[in-house]
Amino acid sequence: MLFAALVLDVGWQVFARQVLNSPSGWSEELAKYLFIWLGLLGGGWVFGQRGHVAADLAVQRMPEKVQRFMGVLVQLCTLAFAGLVLIWGGYQMVRLTWDQTLTGLPVNVGWMYLALPISGVIIAFYNVYHVIHIGMGDEAAVDSKAKTALS
Repeated sequence: MLFAALVLDVGWQVFARQVLNSPSGWSEELAKYLFIWLGLLGGGWVFGQRGHVAADLAVQRMPEKVQRFMGVLVQLCTLAFAGLVLIWGGYQMVRLTWDQTLTGLPVNVGWMYLALPISGVIIAFYNVYHVIHIGMGDEAAVDSKAKTALS
């Protein structure tokens, strides 16, 4: 939905500038907001699918127990980042910018920064999910697609 809204917004922006010869200032601001939200929420979704880039060539060559340990360690490090930077830091940014207004849109700047703690919560949820499943052995510590590509 966010991507569709972004395409419509940018389409209107180009149409207004090229055809109507009257560029709209609000559409550029909206495009920034939509792109930030799309990127952060999309990143959380990709993290949940374990589709992010991982440099795990060395880990793939290690014994299964070491792979599992490293998989859990990586998830815990990412959980710490999500908690400190995205959730806590994002909350601080939302709090600081909530009363700031934009010139092009009738919304507060805090709405843009609200994507940080929301995506942080999504990533933290998936971190906990992956730690549990890697620890129980239900999920591979190393991405199986990358492992089969090496064989």
